Formats: sequence, structure tokens, C-alpha cells
Amino acid sequence: MTRGQKKGRKKIVEQNLLGLLLVAGFFSCFGGDTGRRIVLSETVPFYSLETSGQYGFKAFHTMAEFPQDSESSEDDIIGIDDVTYQPELESVPIGKDFTLDNLSEDVLQQLENFDYLKSKFYLVDARTQLRPEDMNVREYLQKDFTLDYSMKGPKVLLMHTHSMEGFLDSGDTVVDMKEGIWGAGEYLKELLEKKYGIEVLHDTGRYDMVDGKGQRIGAYERMEGPIAKILEENPSIQVVIDLHRDGLPENIHLVTQVNGKPCARVMFFNGLCRLAENGVGTDIPDLKNPYIKDNLAFSLQMKVALNSKYPDFTRKTYLNAYRYSLHMKPRSLLIEVGSQMNTKEEAWNAMEPLAEALAEILK
Repeated sequence: MTRGQKKGRKKIVEQNLLGLLLVAGFFSCFGGDTGRRIVLSETVPFYSLETSGQYGFKAFHTMAEFPQDSESSEDDIIGIDDVTYQPELESVPIGKDFTLDNLSEDVLQQLENFDYLKSKFYLVDARTQLRPEDMNVREYLQKDFTLDYSMKGPKVLLMHTHSMEGFLDSGDTVVDMKEGIWGAGEYLKELLEKKYGIEVLHDTGRYDMVDGKGQRIGAYERMEGPIAKILEENPSIQVVIDLHRDGLPENIHLVTQVNGKPCARVMFFNGLCRLAENGVGTDIPDLKNPYIKDNLAFSLQMKVALNSKYPDFTRKTYLNAYRYSLHMKPRSLLIEVGSQMNTKEEAWNAMEPLAEALAEILK
């Protein structure tokens, strides 16, 4: 980053007593000076020593207030979906209109510098740790993600763990999913199918609703069974994309111009299944994801492909401690599209470069 970060101490205020007890018990993991200010009001799956059910974690609702008189710069802010806003893109000078097949040796060597890659491409949450052995850049960028068309049926599953996420001018997403992130996903499906010939199954599950009411707590656990069933019933599916909308302070507008259109900026999101404490990273024993390196390779290829053509379109890739929905397939992506301050038009427009990059990597 080109701006110096201001130091700030995290203040976490839990909405319920159980959350307070959890944070008190795990303060050594989540407290301390991270150099960023937390503004959480979304569901974050916090790992618990008391494992819950088959998947070994529980989800709790957390929220911390954003100080009204804060003088913090925008790049100090972690969004309410537990992601950090970075207004400045420091992309690698890879040249316009390159493809993943013709990366120069100089660029590959630059990207193989772990400190360089980490600082330019990633935001690593204080709760986790990225290690040099996690990032075999040459292998990741040369990994073949081409789809296998030998089996008939959909190749991509598009889902939304948080289906109610809406935009600045969205209508009621409880009544009509098309008004929010699901609607953006429907346009992505249309582009992939009609323009690029990639068949998509768009899931209509409402995992952030219980008894007809919004309930983000436990959404990642609720999506697990239905999504696993979809994948079992559709063995042709090779890609799972969990499409989200980030939440940020209202003075931040994540927008850029792509092909003359205003587009919401996007961010890729990876879970490492690893908690960091006192500088030591420990893999979470009951939170397994055998596809972490595949996930990292897929999101890195997507980011590099988009940076080459639309350098302001992507934010830094965010790395957190948990696994979210990324353990369903090797080719799994979690993508944040803009924030609640973007319009539907900006979000829909963002699907066009996103579809283009997906087709480049998958076709």
C-alpha cells in the first residue's frame, strides 16, 4: 500500500451474551492491534473448541460500531462482511491484453517473491496467517482449470449463501431475490450461457432466512446440505461460485469504469482454515478443506486475468481464517460484488468482465 496505515484497536461488541462469552474466551485470537478498524455486522463463522455437528464450527452474529468522529483513512476500514476496503490498486505491471499462457519470465519471478505478492495482491486478516509454502505462484498460474465437456449438464453452480444482500436502489430482497445479489447472479448466468456457452445452474436457496425472516447466523451451515445434494445430483458441475455483496461505511463507493460502463468493483475471498495467535498459525483441526491450494490458484488466475485488462476492477484478495463455502469443489470462488452503496446497474455491469475472465480460464 502506498499510504501508511493508522493503528487502531479493535472494539467488538457482540449482539448477544453467547457472542460476548465467545469473544472473551477467544480474545487472544481476535483482539489486539491489527492496524485496521473493524466494522462488522455480518455473520462470521468463528471456530469453537467445542465443535458443533459434522463441520466443527459455529456461526455467531457480531457487530462493532464505526466511530462517527473517526479520522481513519478509507484503507483502514474492514467492511461489515469482514473484508477490508483498499482504494488503491497496486497491480503487477503485466501489460495490457496478456493471457495466462504468455506470462513473461520476469513477471513470474516477480510474483514468486512472497513478500511482494502478499503486499500487492492480498489482504491477510489478523486472525489467520499466509505462509510462503501456501503460494506456489508458477504452479498456480499454470494450473489448467479448463472444463471437461464429456458429461452433459451444467458445469457451474452459482449460489448465494447470503441471498438477501441488496444494493442502493434494490427493492425488498425478501420478497424478490432478483432485486439483490441473486439478480446480479442471474445476469452472470445469462452471460456465461448465451455469450460463452457455459451451462450454469443458479441455486435459489435462501440460507440467510429462517421461517421467512432474515437470519444470517448459521447461513454457511444451512447451505452445506442442500449444496452437497445439488452437486451429488449434478455430477457435471465442476465450478462453485458463491456470489456476495460486501457492506461498507456509506462514504465509500466501490465503482470503476469498464468499457465505458460504471461497474461495482469486485473482490475475491479465500479461507485458509488456519488461526493465528502470537504470530503462530495453527490449522483448524475440524474445519477441513482439501482444496485450499486449488481455491488460491483459481482466485489468483481470476485476479491476474482481470488486472491485465481492467486494472481498477478488482480489490485485493482477502484471506480469512475459515473455509466458508470454498470446500465444495477444487474450482470454488467466493466473490464480493461492490457494496450496499452500489446501484443495481453497477453490480449488473460488473458481471460482464467477470464472465469474460471466467470464460478465459474455464474454456
